[in-house]
Amino acid sequence: MGFFNFLTSDIAIDLGTANTLIIHNDKIVVDEPSIIAKDRTTNKVIAVGRQAQQMHEKTHDNIKTIRPLKDGVIADFHAAEEMIKGLIKMIDTRTRLFQPSHRMVICIPSGITEVEKRAVRDSAEHAGAKEVWMIQEPMAAAIGIGIDVEQPVGSMIIDIGGGTTEIAVIALSGIVCDQSIKTAGDVFNQDILDYMRRQHNLLIGERSAERIKIEVGAALTELEVTPPDFEVRGRDLMTGIPKVIKVTSSEIAIALDKSVAKIEEAVLKALEISPPELSADIYENGIHLTGGGALLRGLDKRLAVKTKLPIHIAEDPLRAVVRGTGAAIKNIQAFRSVLLT
Repeated sequence: MGFFNFLTSDIAIDLGTANTLIIHNDKIVVDEPSIIAKDRTTNKVIAVGRQAQQMHEKTHDNIKTIRPLKDGVIADFHAAEEMIKGLIKMIDTRTRLFQPSHRMVICIPSGITEVEKRAVRDSAEHAGAKEVWMIQEPMAAAIGIGIDVEQPVGSMIIDIGGGTTEIAVIALSGIVCDQSIKTAGDVFNQDILDYMRRQHNLLIGERSAERIKIEVGAALTELEVTPPDFEVRGRDLMTGIPKVIKVTSSEIAIALDKSVAKIEEAVLKALEISPPELSADIYENGIHLTGGGALLRGLDKRLAVKTKLPIHIAEDPLRAVVRGTGAAIKNIQAFRSVLLT
């Protein structure tokens, strides 16, 4: 068995719009931004992940940065393939006599089409996968936070990622009803960007908007623990000169208000279409929040007021999905019912 392990390796990939995480041998070995940098003249990949992220919005004419995923699905097929290859190379730097063939389980959004599913499979196969399984994000998140998905008990998961917000009611190893909306982390960044331009005449980049969201992002104007004001550097639209201003969490809460309201609507819609017996379970167990968006300050309180249900934030919301994917590949026989081919 040991010899065969040498020839094959099991990899679990959470292919996200903003970040890609990989589990190998039960450990998270790669946690990198989903971005690559290419040389325009030679079309060669210069950097993948964090290195490419540092180049983003700072490149000259010869270099372009590409985010291969948009709204949770592959938008640029070749870039996605090269990104997956580059990230898999980060797993094991040792030179081997044989290049091991990989068995992969990859996360996909629940609202994905057959064509988009095919793009994920093809990308993985071109990156060296011998066998490819797919698992829906809310299902992986549920497994990752320790819910027994096989039980005839309803659990509601809200997974707010970079490109999509996935809301699903899970029971008996399947998704009973789901809502998938394209309002998530990237839209929050855009909201902050627009707000800074409108309110402060300040032009900032995507990376700065992301930093603001992490440092002072909030869903409520009144927070129990208010983060310190954050200094934002950008270009003054009136004078064209760089300047610095300070923003507060309540300002960002106003900027994000409309997008958070869309998530609330989708949650209510998912609750509306769930069968009554499962609604009773959800009333008892509450709603589980996962994904990077779960870290938005006050979001749980806001959803609790709207739904009148208890909201639980996962212990490590950013890694819940990849942990579930890792559990699935570790025990493929047990989780066969939730895996898609």
